Amino acid sequence: MKDLYSNVLLKQSLLPATRTNGTVNGSAVDRKEDGCDYQAVLVLVTAGTITDGTHTIEVQDSDDGSNFTAVADAFLQGAEPAIAAADDNKDYAIGYTGLKRYVRVAVTTAGATTGGVFGAAVLLGSPAVAPVVRN
Repeated sequence: MKDLYSNVLLKQSLLPATRTNGTVNGSAVDRKEDGCDYQAVLVLVTAGTITDGTHTIEVQDSDDGSNFTAVADAFLQGAEPAIAAADDNKDYAIGYTGLKRYVRVAVTTAGATTGGVFGAAVLLGSPAVAPVVRN
């Protein structure tokens, strides 16, 4: 029997917090963590209360975990959201089909006085080596 617990790993990239104007880069997520070599990546963004401003999510990737660039739309499934006040308590899913080892989530917030609360995690799946290692 196949089960999700043995075949996926959830990693935080952008910790849940209140965001105001500026850019915040999330933590890098390694697709080769613990030698599992994950083949599938899904970015999950969860918004809480959004008071004002526009919070634009960007998925970034890197070969070395240090030099990140925006992922080309051709390697994304679904759209990177621009979260606004009308988007309280919404969830977003963005697939990543690129081949780079590291991914992270970045956000740029503009026009905010009090901002909004949200975070992003990366779901790694289809490991070449299973079951996944949980530390």
